[in-house]
Amino acid sequence: MSDRSQQALEAMLDERAIERVLVRYARGIDRCDDALIASVYHEDSYDEHGPFHGTGDEFATWVVRVLRESFEATSHRISNATIELAGDEARVESYVVAYHKTRSRKSPKLLVVGGRYLDQFARREGEWRIARRIVVVDWSQVSAIEHEFPTADYTLGDRAPADPSYRDFFRT
Repeated sequence: MSDRSQQALEAMLDERAIERVLVRYARGIDRCDDALIASVYHEDSYDEHGPFHGTGDEFATWVVRVLRESFEATSHRISNATIELAGDEARVESYVVAYHKTRSRKSPKLLVVGGRYLDQFARREGEWRIARRIVVVDWSQVSAIEHEFPTADYTLGDRAPADPSYRDFFRT
């Protein structure tokens, strides 16, 4: 394999590893799994997430509390990641659309936020994690939920550890 081909392969593997961190982050947020959220950040990281400013570990604790108190469920969709690699560092801009269903039984609402994560990733000891994050909000919408899809016959999602994905998910 030529040096050029080897470099291209290494870049693809690095980009895939970074994308997997973003997916792990979304899963951690939507399942309210503070350990999973914290695992995507370096110990000395910094996250500027709306009213929150602090380390990734502090963010994980804070956001899980806020999500459990205020929202019945969330769904984060992360896409369009632009990744600029520079050795063991990377600048990553990814788009996010986050859906939040409020806890209100009488008048539930759906809060939808469109924005971007501006991340500085660092590879330390062979592992890519977020070193710094700034959350940019581009738009938002709040809508009343007037009708919901009948879910009585479906397996329902939940937060960690009660969610079906935490219980022997396809393990034999």
